[in-house]
Amino acid sequence: MTDPVEYAQLMRRVHAAVLSGEQGPVAPRPVVSDSWRRSLAGGVDPDGHLPPIVYSGTDLADVRAAHPLAAVLPVLRSTLVGIADEAMHMMIVTDAEGNILWREGQVDVRLLADRVGLAEGTRWSEEAMGTNAMGTTLALDAPVQIHSAEHLVRTIHAWTCAAAPVHDPDTGAVLGAIDITGPMRTRHPATLALVTAAAHLAEGQLRLRMAARDEQLRQRNLPHLLSLRGAGALLTQTGRVLAVESCGPLPERLDVSAGALSLPDGREALVEPLEEGYLLRLRGVPRSLHRPRLTLEFLGATHPVAVLDGREQPLTPRHAEILTLLAANRDGLTADQLAMSLFGESGNPVTARAEVHRLRTALGERVVLTRPYRLAADVTADFLALPTLLRTGALRKAASYGALLPRSDSPAIRAHRDELVTAVHRAVIDTGDYEDLWTLAQSPTGAEDLEVLETLLDVLPKTDPRYPIATARHARLLASSR
Repeated sequence: MTDPVEYAQLMRRVHAAVLSGEQGPVAPRPVVSDSWRRSLAGGVDPDGHLPPIVYSGTDLADVRAAHPLAAVLPVLRSTLVGIADEAMHMMIVTDAEGNILWREGQVDVRLLADRVGLAEGTRWSEEAMGTNAMGTTLALDAPVQIHSAEHLVRTIHAWTCAAAPVHDPDTGAVLGAIDITGPMRTRHPATLALVTAAAHLAEGQLRLRMAARDEQLRQRNLPHLLSLRGAGALLTQTGRVLAVESCGPLPERLDVSAGALSLPDGREALVEPLEEGYLLRLRGVPRSLHRPRLTLEFLGATHPVAVLDGREQPLTPRHAEILTLLAANRDGLTADQLAMSLFGESGNPVTARAEVHRLRTALGERVVLTRPYRLAADVTADFLALPTLLRTGALRKAASYGALLPRSDSPAIRAHRDELVTAVHRAVIDTGDYEDLWTLAQSPTGAEDLEVLETLLDVLPKTDPRYPIATARHARLLASSR
């Protein structure tokens, strides 16, 4: 049933029947009946009237200012308030306990909402007001839409609402709910999708802010980590590992509530508070670990992936560049050298150090060592094996590869990429084998090379069905080069 008024009338009959212990015309939706059951068991009175007031005046202002969702309120306003105004709805933002912290929308709708207590500072958890989108979404940790008499409390049967939870990107805990509420007749099936998208947008903004805080924490506290005369790690205030130094694999998050802790491999560690975050100082020697095996396949890779001990590890473009440089320079690179290789004359060693520490957090400090930065792994890399293929005459295989990290703008990567492309093209052209040349002509680097096409046309039999294809491509390249 799509008509909101007809559905509301049906649900009123269902509501009355269920509360009187009789059989209704239809069963409520499971999410509704389960919420009614929880609410009634918690002592919510269906004939109750107004929700409890928990904050007012300066208390409300202080709670708002300290709440994490205050940071994303401008984004939510720009996303939802205009749409809510047009649809005669309000945007409501609650905390994790269901307390309304912000309420924005048309004046007429807010005046109607005041009559039922849909106001800032009131509590709308299931325990306080029974089934409602804000309280039920927090109870279930899932998006919920509640319409008319699906609300347990009769005084809000004239309303329709949809809500979705917002999570802390660091801990995963629920921070609160985003809700769109309006008069019953304004119900729209897309409202739930809209509020869910807004919640995801809010989480994305919180994630960006967390990343910025993480970077600031690294920059300000890396000297503490680098000054350790042993193994350690830099942790956030919630115990999340941000950077490591000369220690074995660590869990993603550690318990910082105690001053000392034991790691899964039996090592002991001390947790020292910093002005922001924590410094983990490891004691003892880790168990003997095998030398890591690292496989890099970066030729033609637009989305580079490393394989560490048989497990795929997605890489950011910058981390792929760092691994390429360290694999090609097995004696290691200083921070200054790495910054110059990555960014050229404008390179900043501090930025390079921060990137390496992020890479070490992802792969483990046993893989990437410091002072200087170098790889402590058995490395297999297609770009390192390519010269061997050329020396041994395996030209067809060499010709089938793409360019090294084709999207990279790093000066050192560009230079290495150009060297490899030139070496492959020169070897295949000089040999003059038309099968090798055809393979190269199908590769991203050879497809636009006039010399490759011209050499191929010189040696490819005119009766070969590939000859017209090569001729057409050659003509196109000639035309585009003029």
